[in-house]
Amino acid sequence: MDPRTRKPVVLITGANGELGHGLIKQMSESGRNGILALDLNPISPEIEQHCRDTFQGDILDRALMERIVSQYEVHEIYHLAALLSTRAEFTPETAHKVNVDGTMGLLQLAIEQSSWRGEPVRFLFPSSIAVYGMRDLESKNSMGPVKEHEWTSPTTMYGCNKLYCENLGRYYARFYRQLAATEDSRSVDFRSIRFPGLISADTLPSGGTSDYGPEMLHAAAQGNPYACFVRPDTIIPFMAMPDAVDALLDLAGADVEDLSRTVYNITSFSLTAEEFREQVVAHFPGADISFGPDLRRQGIVDTWPAYVDDSAARSEWGFSPKYDLERAFRDYLVPSIRRRYE
Repeated sequence: MDPRTRKPVVLITGANGELGHGLIKQMSESGRNGILALDLNPISPEIEQHCRDTFQGDILDRALMERIVSQYEVHEIYHLAALLSTRAEFTPETAHKVNVDGTMGLLQLAIEQSSWRGEPVRFLFPSSIAVYGMRDLESKNSMGPVKEHEWTSPTTMYGCNKLYCENLGRYYARFYRQLAATEDSRSVDFRSIRFPGLISADTLPSGGTSDYGPEMLHAAAQGNPYACFVRPDTIIPFMAMPDAVDALLDLAGADVEDLSRTVYNITSFSLTAEEFREQVVAHFPGADISFGPDLRRQGIVDTWPAYVDDSAARSEWGFSPKYDLERAFRDYLVPSIRRRYE
């Protein structure tokens, strides 16, 4: 195919995931065309209808990536594909290949596409509170909201991967080939959000270490007992999925001149696992939710902050979540999850 005839597209990796579903639907509903969806598994028919084209395959498959860029001009990338935290601890070497090598390959693709286009490809990267590593539970409980540069000593492979990829993105955005003999004008417009625990009403929990919250909801809606794998007093920040989707799109649409950094915290509400259980029981009376902490997974969650400081996101690109705790349960989570199992 003649490169001059390639169609402009937005590439979304990990399209079948919780965030991918919401992102593709919202883009389509707002009139965004040219969505290219990529996932390791066949693309869900629910989102396939919103896409210009879909691909099933591995982000590490160079032949697949070459095929994509031979047909399409990629001007924006939402890199959602990742091996999540719990699974990554069982296969850390595989997690590194997927999470780091996969991101590196896409950043290189973005550099090449930027050169074709004559302007930087925008690269949106969802990071995680897993990049943090509080020293001990006392430190976590005594700290106020944690800023982006504080306590970044992750204890999981997933957290290490995400933190390193944040820095890779910053390098490609600001320092790419800085010692080259001739100035290299190519770069990537890299933008990243450190998400708290995300709760979706539309897709099932997929193995994240923060998924004890949504797992409570889905078990209660089905009338199944659930033993929560963390202590009742465990506290981390959460966010409803629509706010996460809005945040990605809002950051993508921000003027680069207004952004002082490449990575931003965001948050909506923090609550303990017991408070989460109380919310679930209030909407599903009789829900059988107990606590049976898994000490190893508990140890991981204890290194994550209870609160994060998202003042930079609020001031620089207008982040403002629509769903507080009450509205998230009342208007979004409970009605949709209840319908799912009726």
